[in-house]
Amino acid sequence: MRFMETKKAVIPVKGMTCVNCAAAIQKDISKLVGVKSANVNYANEKAVVEFDPSSVGLDKFISSINELGYQAVTETVTIPVIDLDVSRVQELEKIVTAIDGVLKALINPTAGTIEIEYIPGQIGMRDIRRTIERAGFRLPQHVEGRSVLDIEKEARERELSELRTKLITSAVLSVLVMIGSFQDMLPIPALVPNHIMWFILFLLATPVQFWAGRHFYQNAWASIKHGSTNMNTLVVVGTSAAYGYSVVLTFFPSLLGHYGSHGGAYYDTATMIITLILFGKYLEARAKSRAGEAIKKLMGLQPRTARVVRENREQDIPIEEGEAGDLIVVRPGEKLPVDGVIRNGYSTIDESMLTGESLPVDKKTGETVIGATINKTGTFTFEATKVGRDTMLSQIIRMVQEAQGSKAPIQRLADYISSIFVPTVISIGLITFLVWYFFGPPETRFTFALLNFIAVLIIACPCAMGLATPTAIMVGTGKGAEHGILFKNAESLERTQKINTVVLDKTGTLTRGEPQVTDVIRDGITEKELLYYAGSAEKGSEHPLGEAIVAAALARGISLEQADEFEALPGHGIRAKIQDREIILGNERLMTDRKIDFGQMPAQAEKLSFQGKTPMFVAVDNKAAGIIAVADTLREHSKEAVAGLKKLGLEVVMLTGDNRRTADAIANELGISRVLAEVLPQDKMDMVKKLQAEGRVVAMVGDGINDAPALTQADVGIAIGTGTDVAIEASDVTLIKDDLRVVADAMRLSRRTMKTIRVNLFWAFFYNVIGIPVAAGVLFPFFKILLNPMFASAAMAFSSVSVVSNSLRLRKFK
Repeated sequence: MRFMETKKAVIPVKGMTCVNCAAAIQKDISKLVGVKSANVNYANEKAVVEFDPSSVGLDKFISSINELGYQAVTETVTIPVIDLDVSRVQELEKIVTAIDGVLKALINPTAGTIEIEYIPGQIGMRDIRRTIERAGFRLPQHVEGRSVLDIEKEARERELSELRTKLITSAVLSVLVMIGSFQDMLPIPALVPNHIMWFILFLLATPVQFWAGRHFYQNAWASIKHGSTNMNTLVVVGTSAAYGYSVVLTFFPSLLGHYGSHGGAYYDTATMIITLILFGKYLEARAKSRAGEAIKKLMGLQPRTARVVRENREQDIPIEEGEAGDLIVVRPGEKLPVDGVIRNGYSTIDESMLTGESLPVDKKTGETVIGATINKTGTFTFEATKVGRDTMLSQIIRMVQEAQGSKAPIQRLADYISSIFVPTVISIGLITFLVWYFFGPPETRFTFALLNFIAVLIIACPCAMGLATPTAIMVGTGKGAEHGILFKNAESLERTQKINTVVLDKTGTLTRGEPQVTDVIRDGITEKELLYYAGSAEKGSEHPLGEAIVAAALARGISLEQADEFEALPGHGIRAKIQDREIILGNERLMTDRKIDFGQMPAQAEKLSFQGKTPMFVAVDNKAAGIIAVADTLREHSKEAVAGLKKLGLEVVMLTGDNRRTADAIANELGISRVLAEVLPQDKMDMVKKLQAEGRVVAMVGDGINDAPALTQADVGIAIGTGTDVAIEASDVTLIKDDLRVVADAMRLSRRTMKTIRVNLFWAFFYNVIGIPVAAGVLFPFFKILLNPMFASAAMAFSSVSVVSNSLRLRKFK
């Protein structure tokens, strides 16, 4: 059996005007053979496709999007090839078109150039250049390629500019149409007879209908061709009805007979509807742009150049040309271009833009540094270890993009309603027309029915429902990324708010994972002497407790000796000779066996044991010298983190392999009431299952390889970002910052985001449930109230804006 090896593509899409547009693209791409899943997000204007590259290519996705009347954003670049051999043209074309993310390559042998069309974000100029050069072709030293941020910014600005031009033009023409339509109400005599004014209004309204409103027609027609309908269909049918009626009245009034002599033209209705909807779309586009600010901020963090040491001299090169192994020089105030390890010098680094940590972090030779962070003080040289798509920043951006492009389970209801929404609204509109045509005021029943029909079509808004979830997900995941909280997808974000139990792995999560000396009790000698003898005896030891004693001695500036003799006493301790003095270090039983009297010290040792510490007795020349206690100490903010989780109403459970006494001592210190102690690494997953069997929704927080199965089993797996890649891959939420308090922040952000989504959905449904009946005229028999189609279009336009604006409030989350 051949297992399908899938790839993911993220394709920017422009030209979508409502959620049904996104649904149409998603449906079309999903039909293609080899596509495993497709998610098209109207809010962030991206299509995320998982596919089998052996069955389908990126060009098919681009074609599907473009054939539907939308625009897949691609970039075209022309690269000169030095001394291009004509005999190798086909070889070069084959190599370039095989690159993942490249759509096509056209080679001009005469000019010695290759024109490449590719998807920004899927592939960059750095990777394209590297592939071409590896094949033996020579390119100029600097090949210009725009960043994904620049490409998407240009496409967005072009779309906004076009929308703004159409809006201003249609607004001016619509005002003139309104003045002409109501000339009888002006405090001056009518300028021209009605039939001539209608012709003038026709000339003014036609550009608005078919130029400013062209994309409504284009998108509606593309959807109809593929057997679907969307918001554009409603706008086109509604405005065309008003415009069409007016045209017939202007040129063929006799066809309308009695109704033509008792009514006026509705050019003002058609033009104002289009203008107000364009105004709403313009505001919506600007608001959506702000919703995606977090990802743009992340993309803008990376510097454009790197100062590398090549041929024994410093030179600035484009970031795309940097390679792993490069030595890079960074001066105070500069951003680090890529990830690496310091080889010379030291400094303090501001990592707040990635981790949310406000205080700069000290870094010295041999320590890891992260690209896009800021060097605060000293100049240093570091070796690049991760470049291009492999840097932490690139991985964060990719993770956030995929999360923003995914769909939360709560969105399924909105998607289903949106899929049947337009046909249902058209049906309601037709019923409204027929009811008012047969039962409306006799003299004006046709125009009465027509206006109510238009109002129903125009007020209905599937967009608000479609934007309710993805805009909140965009802002929520983006805000999370700003604070070092990465949600794997929208489903993880939604599940997190359902958590009622948090399981914390003790070692490395609640504690530092490195034993440290906590107490030194001496008898007849100084603390310095006690640590000197114990540290020298343990020097070279690989046992964690021995390493802790050596570290404590060195930290106090004590010089240690090499033992003249050394003997390990399994299960008890060690014996060593230091400067002709016999040192015995171990547990109480070892001292009892050797008949060494420690007086009242065993009682103190017992007290230390109850505190979760390991007491080690030290004897010098068979006389009691003291006790050194070692423990895996708590992290700085563990107590505060546990209190923060309990404040949110969550039950906190500690999971550890320690014995019950040690585990209880640490749990008491932290304020944790439930402890799962003496759990072997392979049994952690079973403990999570046991909690789930009790009906609990469990989040597991860990950082090591042994945690991976438990992280996967939990309803939500939360990995500390400083942990292993295995744990991060298995988790639903990754915390970049090494601070357990951020777990509570992730919970709060999830709850706040889901609350925003529920409010958005409520208002989107409530708006349509109330608005459509009012537009249909249900209030007229009782209160003589009818909804003018122009007011309906204003309500429809602002319903989407209100949903996006509510989502933007998440940006204030702290």
